[in-house]
Amino acid sequence: MRTSIIIVSAIAAVITGLAACNTKANDSKTATVVSLDSSALVKRGEYLVNSMGCDDCHSPKRMGAHGPELIPELRFSGFPSNGQLPKPNMEEVKKGWTMLSPDLTSAVGLWGQTYAANLTSDETGLGNWTEQNFFTSIRKGKYKGLEGSRDLLPPMPWFVYKNLTDEDLRSLFYYFKTTKPVKNIVPAPKPLTAL
Repeated sequence: MRTSIIIVSAIAAVITGLAACNTKANDSKTATVVSLDSSALVKRGEYLVNSMGCDDCHSPKRMGAHGPELIPELRFSGFPSNGQLPKPNMEEVKKGWTMLSPDLTSAVGLWGQTYAANLTSDETGLGNWTEQNFFTSIRKGKYKGLEGSRDLLPPMPWFVYKNLTDEDLRSLFYYFKTTKPVKNIVPAPKPLTAL
């Protein structure tokens, strides 16, 4: 009987010890996730932005020797408020074609004409946005991330990006908040009837 008590006590001590070690390991993992600083989020956000092609639509470009090249000082500022565009061929649009501006910051389709948003840290971009606005914009496809606002329009693929993790969206938001602010009020979209 005494041997049984010693064995049971020893097993209980081992189980308690393992549980304590496991709890410390879990606490350590939790602390690591919680203690991710903003620089780690910014670095991850930069990686995502460069992988997902945000520049393709949101950064003005000029024609260079090898085609469109980013204009570094206007990166992520969206369609320029003073931008000039060729007149779209509405006959082709009515047939179902979509047209893109030469630098890809504007698109015309059956929905009308849209202009890529300013994503810089300026107040005319994401400067006044909260993290919740960013999440609502991407997860629910809402203009300026405001509940009850209009839906985001093509060609913005928010319905694809909505599947990103919270950490990825947070990283994108942190990164955009560190970008060079560019004052640029992007024009409002135009309905097809206005074209």
